[in-house]
Amino acid sequence: MSRLKQILASFTQIRYCLTVAVTLILFTATDAAAQSSDSIIATRQDSLIKIEMHKDSILIDKTYKEVQADLAADSSRVSMKRNQPLAAPMRPRFVPDPQKATWLAVVFPGAGQIYNRKYWKLPIVYGGFIGCLYAYNWNGQMYKDYRQAYLDIMDTDPNTNSYEDFFRPGYDFESNKDYLKEVFKKRKDRYRRWRDLSVFAFAAVYALSIIDAYVDAQLSSFDISDDINLTVNPQFIPSDTRSSNFYGLNCNITF
Repeated sequence: MSRLKQILASFTQIRYCLTVAVTLILFTATDAAAQSSDSIIATRQDSLIKIEMHKDSILIDKTYKEVQADLAADSSRVSMKRNQPLAAPMRPRFVPDPQKATWLAVVFPGAGQIYNRKYWKLPIVYGGFIGCLYAYNWNGQMYKDYRQAYLDIMDTDPNTNSYEDFFRPGYDFESNKDYLKEVFKKRKDRYRRWRDLSVFAFAAVYALSIIDAYVDAQLSSFDISDDINLTVNPQFIPSDTRSSNFYGLNCNITF
């Protein structure tokens, strides 16, 4: 029995020693693995830091090159502007005075259009005056001729025969004398009326030139931007009764 107890005691000591040895080996291996993992993590972190620093250096170098290019472009533009002559200052927009334009048009026809700088209207204004003067002179001359012919054909003096100039030689005046009296009277009155109308037309052209000068100067500062518009849309209007409905237009003015 004493021998068996000694063997068991020896076996227990050996197992205890093995346990301690295995524990020491495991602890040593774990510590080595931890140190190896820490070294790997540190190496990876160093690599990431180096990569980020490389990226930053590339970005800084690119930004520096862009700034240098912008500075070079700005310096070239500045040098070009220095070499160019100075632009003339912008003149203020001309706004005519309506009262001044009106008085100029009253004193001298067409002066209002000249003051408003609407030179293209001058041929219209002066063309109207010239046309009215020509119509007045032509109708006046025709009125005088027919009036004298009417007076000559109405009297009994054989020496006053200006009406014969209106016809071909050999015309029978005696048989058509009553008819010719009526014709000369109508034409005399017609050309006199047209002569008088030419005077009114001249006055109308003069008045229109004044009105045009005033309105043109008044509307020179009128707002004609895109904010002013007119829209027309179809509109359905229901009726109170069921028999019929109404259709119309809807007008909207925006200003």
